[in-house]
Amino acid sequence: MVQVHAFCVNGKYFVYDVLGGSLFEIDMIMHDIIKQDTFDEDDLIEALNGDYSKEEIKESLDELLELKKQGLIYCQLGESEIKKPHGMSIKSMCLHVAHDCNLRCKYCFADTGDFGGPRGIMDLETGKKAIDFLLEASVGRKNLELDFFGGEPFVNLDVVKELVEYAREREKQYGKVFRFTITTNAMIMRQEDIDFLNKEMYNVVLSIDGRKEVHDRLRVDVAGKGSYDTVLRNSKKFVAQRGDKQYYTRGTFSAYNLDFSEDVLALKEQGFEQISIEPVVTDSKYDYAIKEEHLPIIFKEYEKLAKIYVEKRKNPEEWFNFFHFMIDLENGPCLYKRLSGCGAGCEYVAVTPEGDIYPCHQFVGNKDFLLGTLDEGIKRKDIMDKFSCNTVLTKDECKNCWARYLCSGGCSANAYTYNGSINKPYKISCELEKKRLECALYAKALESEK
Repeated sequence: MVQVHAFCVNGKYFVYDVLGGSLFEIDMIMHDIIKQDTFDEDDLIEALNGDYSKEEIKESLDELLELKKQGLIYCQLGESEIKKPHGMSIKSMCLHVAHDCNLRCKYCFADTGDFGGPRGIMDLETGKKAIDFLLEASVGRKNLELDFFGGEPFVNLDVVKELVEYAREREKQYGKVFRFTITTNAMIMRQEDIDFLNKEMYNVVLSIDGRKEVHDRLRVDVAGKGSYDTVLRNSKKFVAQRGDKQYYTRGTFSAYNLDFSEDVLALKEQGFEQISIEPVVTDSKYDYAIKEEHLPIIFKEYEKLAKIYVEKRKNPEEWFNFFHFMIDLENGPCLYKRLSGCGAGCEYVAVTPEGDIYPCHQFVGNKDFLLGTLDEGIKRKDIMDKFSCNTVLTKDECKNCWARYLCSGGCSANAYTYNGSINKPYKISCELEKKRLECALYAKALESEK
């Protein structure tokens, strides 16, 4: 099982300890020694003698062995399979208040908002049932998370506001606390809505793809017209009033804009400081799909962005966060979360406008993963059990991967969609995630030098 990972980003060499979480900047010879996966001096001299002298190899090997002796790398912590029973409590819910949208984004995983079914919105009573379900299902938990989702939740914002009020009343009765988030395209955001979001929402996700020409190519309205100007105007107005509360702009890059670092910078230039640009995940038949032949280009782009990121964060006026470069090696997630990821299907569920319960928003509409309904409760505890057992220690591709405790095994929905199993990660997503993590570790190391 892989214990350390040696890598190079922008000409700098590092080693990351998988179990211990330590990170060191190293020189090229130690990087090459670690890559040989042996401590035998004679074997290393034979393998690397054309590149380094015997003395250089011996000296670097001695340094590596000293780090190992001190327990700083090649940690020997125990790993065991961890299973949580299907009776575990649910702590978060994605509430689909609308299966409709005022945009028709061409890459939308939700089929432009209807999730492959009839368009519709959630009524107030169904929303209340969902909140009551979460309160009852969250045994032993005080802090609950509720994400208002769509489609576009703003097409049903009046119900959202009433549900927030209802949840605030019910949380007092149960001795619990709700944290609300909402994901919106910001197309129909009024001042009164901004006031509501800033009062009640713990986090707000604004969908915008970066440069105007990139955004308008795939994010169009019902009439086929680009939405950038309206989205940008409303998003900037919202962020200007957000203060120090959480938000982030969430964009998507595709084969059309493999130079996506320019989209990150475009968002920064518009005044946004919390930024995420993520790769599109879609069928390879589409021209905009990310394919394996694109990976080398994307890897170079992530390295380019990482270098820019580190430099800009030195200046308070240019500082910004990039979601995929945010990494905490000292106070990161608990062990179970590192093993299992988002908790889909066991700690986290999604509820449709009709009251159907699914493992997460990306499984909505797939009846094979229908867990139950708000009226009948959870009927398919066998499905929940499969998700609770689905960890990096049960996935063949993850068991020996250096990134297993940082990526937590990837997205189960993508794994199922492209490989037919929640236990078999989607290869392209894995490769992209590993590169993002290398760049995140690079940024972490360079910022720690301050």
